[in-house]
Amino acid sequence: MISLGKLTNPMTGKAEKNLPAARLFIDTLEMLERKTQNNLTADETKVLHATLTDLRLMFVEESKSPPAAEPTKQPETKPEAPKAETPNPDESNTKFHKSYE
Repeated sequence: MISLGKLTNPMTGKAEKNLPAARLFIDTLEMLERKTQNNLTADETKVLHATLTDLRLMFVEESKSPPAAEPTKQPETKPEAPKAETPNPDESNTKFHKSYE
């Protein structure tokens, strides 16, 4: 819920949205749900399932909401560094992609 911006981050004291981190946490909980199947009590299973359902719904809501406006910064007058080659759009650092929509 911290990564979804629903709770304040205890380190910064601000509510910050980080959807890639939220997706990673949800995926991790899904993996734990699969790995612990038939090894949890009925109450533990119910709590884990309810938590995942709530997080998935919040993730979809947050991913559809427009990003918060960031404060405008004054442009810096430093000379520009040489630009690196742009990566090929077909090549991605993402190893997997999961959509909750």
